[in-house]
Amino acid sequence: MKQAIPLLKASIDDFKRNKIRTFLTSLGIMIGVFSVVILIGLGLGLKNYIQNQFESLGANLILILPGGGFTGEGGSGIGGAALVGGVSFDEKDVNSLKRISEIDFVVPVFMKGVTIEAPREEKFGYVMGINEDGFKLMNVKAQFGKLFDNSDVQASAKVGVMGNTIAKDLFSSPADSVGKTVRLENQRFKILAVAEKKGDREADSAIFIPYKTTYGSLNPDKTFWSIYLGVKSDELVSTAKVEAEKVLLDRYDKDDFAVTEQSELLSTINQIFSIINSVLIAIGSISLIVGGVGIMNIMYATVTDRTREIGIRRAIGATRQDILFQFLAESTLLSLIGGVLGLVAAGIIIIIIRQFFPATLNLFAAIAALGISSAIGVFFGVFPARRAANLSPIEAIRYE
Repeated sequence: MKQAIPLLKASIDDFKRNKIRTFLTSLGIMIGVFSVVILIGLGLGLKNYIQNQFESLGANLILILPGGGFTGEGGSGIGGAALVGGVSFDEKDVNSLKRISEIDFVVPVFMKGVTIEAPREEKFGYVMGINEDGFKLMNVKAQFGKLFDNSDVQASAKVGVMGNTIAKDLFSSPADSVGKTVRLENQRFKILAVAEKKGDREADSAIFIPYKTTYGSLNPDKTFWSIYLGVKSDELVSTAKVEAEKVLLDRYDKDDFAVTEQSELLSTINQIFSIINSVLIAIGSISLIVGGVGIMNIMYATVTDRTREIGIRRAIGATRQDILFQFLAESTLLSLIGGVLGLVAAGIIIIIIRQFFPATLNLFAAIAALGISSAIGVFFGVFPARRAANLSPIEAIRYE
């Protein structure tokens, strides 16, 4: 400990004499730590966002999706036939699923990107065809006006409930849109209500209409991308899942659809994000390695610049170990300074991002980034430090 304090003081004195070189040398490590922490923070934020969206639907939820769904069952994987293959569900499936005793409600979902036109504005958004239970499922509540009900669904009424964001974009305020008319796909819809802001980009930019109203130009095939089942209690979820599979197997092959519990979906999401975070860490680590190489290059140049100083120190009694520790201390301290600066910068950015997106400053990632940056300083500092320690005192003094 007594030996470490003089080494740190000597390192800090050298940094003060070469402030620009010190900053530029630490910059590589700073960028590396910043990249790692930010990428992990954004990855965890996206994971938390998706989990919160599903958890807000309730634990007693079953999703019926085409192909292998999100689980990879039935030979389908993420982004493959899981999303674009399989079958399209229809009204017959909805009516059959409603007969399952464990099911509380069935929500068919049709979704399509459209241009929504108001008298003075038009914006791209989404039309979501659902029934009255869809609002309960997605936890959509009216901020202004009244949500449509079963009579509107059965009558194929041309009414809609606007998401908060799209209502603000199209009208001067969400409250002003209630009772107004918008156009989409050459059809007019009367706005019954504006939903409270959910923080979900798609839901906030959507107009919810009765699913039977989509039959026509919006949905000529009268099919749905997915069906959601609300189960009466958590204990009945497994039974309801088995019964739903039996119902659908009367019409489709096993590989044509996936019946997924919410807990299974969240488990799959966690697995996917574990892989994504590993990739993000690997990408950020490249910057750390580049920063370490930069430190090694600068330390080699420093050894050359201070060859005469090294010779004088050796001549007055400094050992090779003293010289080795001196340069190792400098390289380690440079890495640590860069790591701390990168961590502070990442923390500030994450705090700003959190106002719009649930990015997270992971404590483990922060500690690991600082530890790795220090280790890089030691690793890449060993080579120039050994070169300095092995210089002959006489030759070093004579060096010009």
